[in-house]
Amino acid sequence: MESFLYQASIYLAAAVIAVPLSARLGLGSVLGYLAAGIIIGPILGLVGAETADLQHFAEFGVVMMLFLIGLELDPRALWAMRHNLLGLGGAQILFSTLLLLGASLAAGLTWQMGLAIGLALSLSSTAIVLQTLSEKGLMQTGGGRATFAVLLTQDIAVIPILALLPLLATAHAPQIAPDGSIARAMPHDHGHGTGHGFDLSLVDGLPGWGVTLVTLAALAAIILTGIYLTRPVFRFIHAANLREMYTALALLIVVGISFLMTLVGLSPALGAFLAGVVLANSEFRHEIESDLTPFKGLLLGLFFITVGAGINYRLFLENPGDLIGLAALVILAKGVVLFVVGRLFGLRHRNHWLFTLGLAQAGEFGFVLLAFIDQLELLPVALSEKLLLVVALTMLITPLLFIAYDQLSQQLRDPTPEPDADEIDEVGPVIIAGIGRFGQIVNRLVRASGYRTVVLDNSIETVQLLRRFGVKSFLGDPTRPELLKAAGIARAKILVVALDDPESTTKLTDYARRHYPDIHIIARARDRHHVFALYQAGANDIVREMFDSALRAGRYVLENVGLSEYEAAQAEKTFFTHDRRTVRELARHWDPNIPTAQNQEYIARAQELEKDLETALLELMDEKSRDTGTG
Repeated sequence: MESFLYQASIYLAAAVIAVPLSARLGLGSVLGYLAAGIIIGPILGLVGAETADLQHFAEFGVVMMLFLIGLELDPRALWAMRHNLLGLGGAQILFSTLLLLGASLAAGLTWQMGLAIGLALSLSSTAIVLQTLSEKGLMQTGGGRATFAVLLTQDIAVIPILALLPLLATAHAPQIAPDGSIARAMPHDHGHGTGHGFDLSLVDGLPGWGVTLVTLAALAAIILTGIYLTRPVFRFIHAANLREMYTALALLIVVGISFLMTLVGLSPALGAFLAGVVLANSEFRHEIESDLTPFKGLLLGLFFITVGAGINYRLFLENPGDLIGLAALVILAKGVVLFVVGRLFGLRHRNHWLFTLGLAQAGEFGFVLLAFIDQLELLPVALSEKLLLVVALTMLITPLLFIAYDQLSQQLRDPTPEPDADEIDEVGPVIIAGIGRFGQIVNRLVRASGYRTVVLDNSIETVQLLRRFGVKSFLGDPTRPELLKAAGIARAKILVVALDDPESTTKLTDYARRHYPDIHIIARARDRHHVFALYQAGANDIVREMFDSALRAGRYVLENVGLSEYEAAQAEKTFFTHDRRTVRELARHWDPNIPTAQNQEYIARAQELEKDLETALLELMDEKSRDTGTG
């Protein structure tokens, strides 16, 4: 127990220190995790023999990542991007793999080894590139959109690659074992590091057609479960009203699918990805995503730490020139392919160079695939260790590639302004948090005016009712930061906070203002004191629940005691304008730590402003009397 706590403390401390530093330096979290592993492993020697065992466990983070990737892939959005996905992305992977395969054959490797190496190194770093594009504001440029399409294609391509690699291992030529006997490199873990620890299979001993039927049945079970069973199960969980049960169910989905895949001899990642795609249009998508993202991040982080800890630093010190040269050759080979493919697909000038330099590195999936290749014994251990170093070096060089792009972009000028995109596959510009009586009216008005909205609410009954009326909404607690991120708050223009609970409304407004300072926040307030709290939290526009309806009722009273509709409307307008000024003024004197009845400064100022209101309305009435007298 003491040993476990010691190791856990070392890994967590390394991550907590190295990753934020790496992020602050603009190098990304992946490089931070790698650096943490290198420091606690090869440099300080704080971890050692347990790294390999931990890596098997941490690879489950890859399964979760592929499930979440599938969850983001709305089939309609994929269809809209089909030309870039199949064209740009497919061409980049194909030609990069072929070029690296040719280089491997020239180096004397078998074609199976060369193909495995080419596939692993053809994939770029999604984590580093997307983060850098977002930080530099390049996502909406032509080069940024093309880069995103290729990264998305690469993420999807991991699935068939994981399915192909065991076939390469099966077909691999015999090798000479240390004792001189012939040994074939056969896969010893088809479960991609998620083995169940005991021999249990549904396909052992079956003929080929039987294996095929069982495999198809397992895939069909995943699809049918996602379509027909998840909604009843989520309703059952929702009735328990326990937050942790949602997390347990999300984990059960991924773990159960992974176990089923191991029983039929398939990669758990394949089943997880398929399940994610099936659930992509579910109203529970954002809830599942927000529940699993922390686990995915921690497990992937642990995986990258173990990769860094397992790097043979002595190998690098023995051959630093060779390894840096290999990393440069990988970047050069991929850069040539990207340059040609980008030119064939019409990218020019700055967009062309962003596409070329941004994707020239190997990526985090390279570590995943190389670890899987190592399990399959496709490559010699020494070569596998070299390739891990090469992948890490190309990722470390990536910030320099973006610096080179910055220098080039200052010298290049596009001949014409880049046209607006015809196809927009982003979330809507308006997020509505809470879809009760208040939020429904806002949503109906905005949608009827032709604007897209993303609706979040933690009531399963409300969400399902809205979906019956054709209003797509998502179940989840809108105050959870990860749910807001999944709903696209970073790209939204307006956040409407229409929650019933005042405390949650203030909490969400404060979080959104601090983390997304450019977003316009419209918040629902219960009363005047809540208005003050929202004003201090940073809301742009604040609407009191009863204010507008009460003001309208007051106008009706005036109309029926002797004023005309115009005169009553003028009185209403005067009251509204004065009240807005009053609220802003009193917000400066309001202190949440002092009861209103004891805040003498607040009371005195409120009395002064109330007299100003009476004076303004009396002047309005006098003006009406004078007009009537002269008429």
